[in-house]
This record gives sequence, C-alpha cells and structure tokens, in this order.
Amino acid sequence: MQKEIDTTFLKIIKGDLPSYKLYEDEHTYAFLSNQPVTRGHALVIPKIHAENMYDVSPESLAHIFATVKKVTLAIKETLNPIGINIHQNNEVGGGQAVFHIHFHIIPRYENDNIVQWHTDYRPD
Repeated sequence: MQKEIDTTFLKIIKGDLPSYKLYEDEHTYAFLSNQPVTRGHALVIPKIHAENMYDVSPESLAHIFATVKKVTLAIKETLNPIGINIHQNNEVGGGQAVFHIHFHIIPRYENDNIVQWHTDYRPD
C-alpha cells in the first residue's frame, strides 16, 4: 500500500490551512507567501503532487508555467515593481523546504536588500 502524501501545500489546496488565494484553476493554485521576502511575493503550485523538478510531468509543468506567467503579469501590473524574480528550489541542498514543487514569484523594489548571485545589469 502506498503512503498518502500530505504536504503543507496540499493542505492549503484542500483548505485545511489558510492562504490568500491569488489565482486558481483546474491544475494550479497561486497564493501569497506567508513568509514574503518582498511585498507581493507569491507561490504557484500544482494541485497534484510532485516533489520537485525531477518528478513533475511535462504536462503539469506546462500548466504551472502558464499560471506563473498569469500571476507574474498581474503582480507587475498591480504592484509596479522594478523587476520580478522567478525562483524554484530542488532538494535540501538546493534550498527546498516544502517537498511539493513550487515556484516563487518575487517582485523586486529599489533597496529591497535581496542579494542576487550574479548580474551584469547596471542602471544608467
């Protein structure tokens, strides 16, 4: 018998844990992070379980990315950040803390104190 998987994110989808829903469709759920690094920090998750990028099906990933784009555009229009980062972690060594694939949408603002590992961009 296979063990039932019940991650924090699956509990959010089932309504067992609270969330501030931004978007939902048949395949995905998007909500504000309860530990935001900037104003408007959102998460997008699939409604079916996949632990990480190694496990997610191409079909599910296509649905996730479609939602990531919708939510990213809505955040850009609503909050007018100077940029947006899309971030995804895999395994403990890659910083994954909840073992249900998810994508962070992180609006960026002047002086938000987020350090990126690399950028060649220099504003004029």
